Amino acid sequence: MSSQDTLALAPERGVESESVGADYFASRQLKKGAAGWVLLLGLGVAYVISGDYAGWNFGLAQGGWGGLFIATLLMATMYLCMCFALAELSSMIPTAGGGYGFTRTAFGPWGGFLTGTAILIEYAIAPAAIACFIGAYCESLFGIGGWAVYLAFYVIFIGIHVLGAGEALKLMFVITAVAAIALGVFIVAMLPLFRLDNLFDIPVTQASGASAFLPFGYVGIWAAIPYAIWFFLAVEGVPLAAEETKNPKRDLPRGLIGAMLVLLAFAALILLVGPGAAGAQALTSSGNPLVEALEKAYSGPTWMSQVVNLVGLAGLIASFFSIIYAYSRQIFALSRAGYLPRGLSLTNRNKAPVAALVVPGIIGFGLSLSGQGDLLILVAVFGATLSYVLMMAAHITLRLRRPDMPRPYRTPGGMLTSSVALVLASIALVAGFLVDPRVVIGAAAIYALFIAYFALYSRHHLVCGTPEEEFAAIQAAEQSLR
Repeated sequence: MSSQDTLALAPERGVESESVGADYFASRQLKKGAAGWVLLLGLGVAYVISGDYAGWNFGLAQGGWGGLFIATLLMATMYLCMCFALAELSSMIPTAGGGYGFTRTAFGPWGGFLTGTAILIEYAIAPAAIACFIGAYCESLFGIGGWAVYLAFYVIFIGIHVLGAGEALKLMFVITAVAAIALGVFIVAMLPLFRLDNLFDIPVTQASGASAFLPFGYVGIWAAIPYAIWFFLAVEGVPLAAEETKNPKRDLPRGLIGAMLVLLAFAALILLVGPGAAGAQALTSSGNPLVEALEKAYSGPTWMSQVVNLVGLAGLIASFFSIIYAYSRQIFALSRAGYLPRGLSLTNRNKAPVAALVVPGIIGFGLSLSGQGDLLILVAVFGATLSYVLMMAAHITLRLRRPDMPRPYRTPGGMLTSSVALVLASIALVAGFLVDPRVVIGAAAIYALFIAYFALYSRHHLVCGTPEEEFAAIQAAEQSLR
């Protein structure tokens, strides 16, 4: 059955699709078989590992150690449940669109677009936040920071991605391994200096429920959630590598769940030994909290703080590098299907989507000039949590409406697992308003512009025959024949 026949069997109201020639897809191809499950595990850790080096500590200023601890427990539960659900979805629908492909199948073009653009906001903004932290680490190491550092990193690492996915993923894996070793050095160095009372040295406020454990009261737990998310943000991007994976139905679940388990261990240890050795109050506003924690705990710079500072830069680079990969694949899939301007999905001779790499890089560089890494985190978290709500709703919907769809991997706990993630994601979506509502409202305004573009233009110019559209059309046609 051709794509045109399939679409004829399953017309969708409110959208229009256009047929394209073979040359359209020939100029929009990714490199097949570039990654196995080990590289995918490394990719998942790479997306997130910068969150262990910087960003999470801003949650101490919102909720104290106790508030951030409870927020981290909640978000760890959300991400673990979500990864189990996404492992099932990615084994069912292994396309470069990731979450867009899942919700496209469950809810149609509108659901796919709303999810895809929410993910795009997350992945386009996260590198800008990480660039701010890279600047802080470079300032500490070399005395050079600011816009020149941001620009250099964007140019160098987008350039590497232009050379091709296989080369980029292998280099990313090496950088991530080095960064993980540095985290191990930090943990081992801080453990002997751990003191329980250091966790609770933030002065108690007059907020409701305030105590030494919760110095900012109960509301501090909620306000700390966006920064607890930074321990895990973007691990859900592993399925974006589906079309470049050797055996996606097997490798995607292994890589995604394996990465999440590694990240859980790092988050627990960093949150405990960092503030526990240096004091929570000392880390509330630091741009490079692991280095400052070591220097506070050891009363000045040491060889360990210099190693962690130097190699910690590798951790930030790993996430910066890998999230550039993620946003380019999300844009590639949306553009190839006509949801975004089609020129963004053109690939070069190395099968790399150049425009999808460069255009968000320019935008991200402009945002990084603000130097407000903590506020950029809020924007990224807004996009992320919105996409989580939609993806978990897609998992539940497909379980209810399409129980017969092949599921090479099945989520433990089924819909209960994805329902837990859905509830926690809904709570996290609101949490950003407690930190700075202006920033979140601004992010929502950008999202509204994307929606207007789809409503007024791109939904009338979708492309027939892309993997996500073809898969959704086949499922709709099969269901209509029952």
